[in-house]
Amino acid sequence: MTQDVEMKELPAPSNSASSSPPSTLHHLKEIAALIETGAYAREVRRIMRVVRLTMALRRKLNATVLASFLNFALTPGSELHGRLFSYLPKEDEHDMDVDTATSGTQIVAKHSLPELEIYCYLLVLIFLIDQKRYNEAKACASASITRLKNLNRRTVDVLASRLYFYYSLSYELTGDLAEIRGNLLSLHRIATLRRDELGQETLLNLLLRNYLHYNLYDQAEKLRSKAPRFEAHSNQQFCRYLFYLGKIRTIQLEYTDAKESLLQAARKAPVAALGFRVQCNKWAIIVRLLLGEIPERTVFMQKGMENALRPYFELTNAVRIGDLELFRNVAEKFSDTFNSDRTHNLIVRLRHNVIRTGLRNISISYSRVSLVDVAKKLRLDSANPVADAESIVSKAIRDGAIDATIDHANGWMVSKETGDIYSTNEPQFAFNSRIAFCLNMHNEAVRALRFPPNSHKEKECAEKRRERQQQEQELAKHIAEEDDDEF
Repeated sequence: MTQDVEMKELPAPSNSASSSPPSTLHHLKEIAALIETGAYAREVRRIMRVVRLTMALRRKLNATVLASFLNFALTPGSELHGRLFSYLPKEDEHDMDVDTATSGTQIVAKHSLPELEIYCYLLVLIFLIDQKRYNEAKACASASITRLKNLNRRTVDVLASRLYFYYSLSYELTGDLAEIRGNLLSLHRIATLRRDELGQETLLNLLLRNYLHYNLYDQAEKLRSKAPRFEAHSNQQFCRYLFYLGKIRTIQLEYTDAKESLLQAARKAPVAALGFRVQCNKWAIIVRLLLGEIPERTVFMQKGMENALRPYFELTNAVRIGDLELFRNVAEKFSDTFNSDRTHNLIVRLRHNVIRTGLRNISISYSRVSLVDVAKKLRLDSANPVADAESIVSKAIRDGAIDATIDHANGWMVSKETGDIYSTNEPQFAFNSRIAFCLNMHNEAVRALRFPPNSHKEKECAEKRRERQQQEQELAKHIAEEDDDEF
């Protein structure tokens, strides 16, 4: 009888050098090499990849890693090297010469690329803002903007757009946003002359945010209407633009356009941008209420937004019922929230909609009701509620909100019988708006597709097609052979 023998695996020899993951400094050096490749080849897509990789490393940055990278990327003893070092914390200076013995000589022999200099500015600025050292961040951002004004390279544009954003953010966090408005206008003019479309896009949003921060809606609209428009290069910047446009349109009473912009901004925003999507939904809810619409309950139950949208849910409920007293209580209860969201003035406008909704409910419920009872049901607290009720009913009849007449002799509101809505043009209008929405989404999806450059001009001949297909087959075969070797 055979006996089972337990096989014990021998522990593999430890090799800490090969098994340990690459350090943050190693990743930064790889990013520096990618910047050099993109700068020499003039490939903007590589610089865009640099920004994405840097955002992934943001939480791992510290003074020691930054100091080591500055020693690697910049010439030690240069003016830029000394300036950026002065922004870093002094307590870590004894560790700042890590990993520079082999790499320092490589950079001294050549001049630092402008792209690499701007990238060093960006790294230090991000680190200072994350450490809440806002005064040093302002100084660093101002120095980087001064350097950027002397550079006219397309490979710098992507990094410059990020610097513009953090430049404005550093001043906003210290409450000095008005100080840089003139400088932002100057930078926007320079970007326009240099045909830097990504810079124009970013700076236009920063200027709109600057104006809206101080409630300068008319100036923001004048700038937006006269600024050059082009196809969006960044989805994030396009979402911000739609949000600011929606806010401007809301203040200007153009609720239909505002609703479209705000909903589009919320739909296009990344899933990770929860705070931005919450703000878009708050303004969209108010705009829909001002339009006489009642948002669906699912809007308030989106994942991660339940608590933030709770005040607006209760406000929507008060408007839906048409209870003026409940509306006042909700507005007073969450006044601090509405003031911080800057939607308090819009909620004041909703009072008329609450009255109109309550009047519509009364018109549906009663075929004939006295104006005294209308005033009581609407809970009007004016000196002459009956006269106010008569005025409100008259205006609602004129605007088409209710289908009724006023019997002035007896003081009655007489409602007409409700007809079949399918005999009107309402279904046609509803279908038309849905079809237009679907067509617009299809057109945007087609525009978002990426095609090879000049593919509409250069038609591939049969010989080139066969050669390309042969190369693809050889490459696939080569990859398959490599996979077999690895197993």
